[in-house]
Amino acid sequence: MESREKIIVRTSIIGILTNIVLASLKAVVGLAAKSMAMVSDAVNNLTDALSSIITIVGTKLANRAPDKKHPLGHGRIEYISASIVSAIVLYAGITTLVESVKKIIHPEEVDHTILSLILLAVAVAAKLVLGAFTKKQGEKVNSGALVASGQDASQDAILSGSVLLSALLYFLFQINIEAFVGAGISVFIIKAGIEMVTDAVNDLVGVRVESEISTAVKETILAEEGVLGVYDLFFNNYGPDRLIATAHIEVADEMTAIEIDALTRRLQEAVFQKNGIALATVGIYAANTASNESAQIRENVRHLIMEHEGVLQFHGFFVNPAEKRMSFDIVLDFDVKDRHALYQEIVQEIQDAYPDYTIRATLDLDLSD
Repeated sequence: MESREKIIVRTSIIGILTNIVLASLKAVVGLAAKSMAMVSDAVNNLTDALSSIITIVGTKLANRAPDKKHPLGHGRIEYISASIVSAIVLYAGITTLVESVKKIIHPEEVDHTILSLILLAVAVAAKLVLGAFTKKQGEKVNSGALVASGQDASQDAILSGSVLLSALLYFLFQINIEAFVGAGISVFIIKAGIEMVTDAVNDLVGVRVESEISTAVKETILAEEGVLGVYDLFFNNYGPDRLIATAHIEVADEMTAIEIDALTRRLQEAVFQKNGIALATVGIYAANTASNESAQIRENVRHLIMEHEGVLQFHGFFVNPAEKRMSFDIVLDFDVKDRHALYQEIVQEIQDAYPDYTIRATLDLDLSD
């Protein structure tokens, strides 16, 4: 089975060669025909070739073995390469827009031939095939840069189609809309570039993991005997296919350290085998299971907390009536205007209801679905 790196490199090389050939032909024919639309299309193809080169370099760097300074590998370099690709696309769009506007203000006669029309038709077909192929390979190996390149190639087919249409209009009816088509192409490229930049920045900053992934991991954890609940499931992304998770599980308070140790090891193995994710840390919440008094206190506290608007979850509750101690976590919606103020209000209500108790409450984050 081919490695992820080999698939990305081979696909990128195919894209580079295709775009260089198309860019060269379009540039020569476009300059000869004085077609700003075709020249803009050629520039776009050239940036695609450069983007593919950056994708290859990024993939090579990202697949370097972990070292002392980077113990979790170099996978995030792919996100940097995707950012560079996005910036190139955005730059190409802006520069071609400027040139197109100049041609609108100072128009020039174009001189299309049968050769230029044939070239544009071939370019449309080539870009459609290349876009579908590249995107499919990118999805296959979970490469954001490849998927972005594939989407860009598919969009290029539409752009080349608009250039072909404008060339046909001039060739058949002497209607010159070349500069306007070039400007339209530029706007389209800029929009795509902004979207690609946004996606790349999100990957670098870190975003909430997809609901399907978090839900699947929770189901795997809850399937293990002895787990009463799973909370605080958090994912760190160290590159494509390199998720590392942490979680808290709730277990009966009478479980021994030996039993908990065996359980957490089973969980780590199960999550890796079923979900392909490393469960690095498993925290423990002890649940009161043998005291009716504790159960009643828990229900009272739960009611006081959950009646507040903006509270998403209450978990990790444990009470020691003999020592007059209780602890729990509160998860508030990010849309709450002043989360800390609401948290303090809730804690004060609990303290007023149980003045003899020492209360340790944690304001938790809504980390995953």
